[in-house]
Amino acid sequence: MSADKSSSFSAARLAARVSALGRQISRDYKGRRLDVVITLDRAFVFAADLVRQIACPVVCHFIREDVRDVQQGGHERREVFFGSDSAPALKGRDVLLLDAVLESGVTQEFLLRRIGESRPRSLRLAVLLDKPARRRVALEPDYFAFRTASKQMWVGYGLAAPNGVGGNLRQLSGASAASNKVRGRGTR
Repeated sequence: MSADKSSSFSAARLAARVSALGRQISRDYKGRRLDVVITLDRAFVFAADLVRQIACPVVCHFIREDVRDVQQGGHERREVFFGSDSAPALKGRDVLLLDAVLESGVTQEFLLRRIGESRPRSLRLAVLLDKPARRRVALEPDYFAFRTASKQMWVGYGLAAPNGVGGNLRQLSGASAASNKVRGRGTR
């Protein structure tokens, strides 16, 4: 579903789209166990709603991504690290990596490679927002709730503004619309 004409998604629209994604994933896995790897912190609200819509056995695993810009040889490059309490055993399993936003794709590509090293039966990617205009790697999500050409930052539904607030908003808004809601000037 495209988001090009809207800079905001209501709670009802988010719920409807997440429900549709859950039905699609349920059809694709047809009752098989699904191991869902959820990136923290941004994807937790999306993940909580989505996994409740999947009608097959689900096991959740949580990982925390840490993206750092480092200097090496006079050039800046981005490194991705991730950690969890323990690495999940995913060999031979159907795995769904779940993240909130697919923008450059660097982080998700790294995580998919790392998870793929454990030789799962299948490995797919689901995201809330797909932003292909800013992609730096050849990666497309298998499932997405909304696709947008917007270069805005999005706030709400688990995604926080740079100052850390706004992630608890029930709707999802582009940065300009969200800043009014975060400050209490917008409608709820």
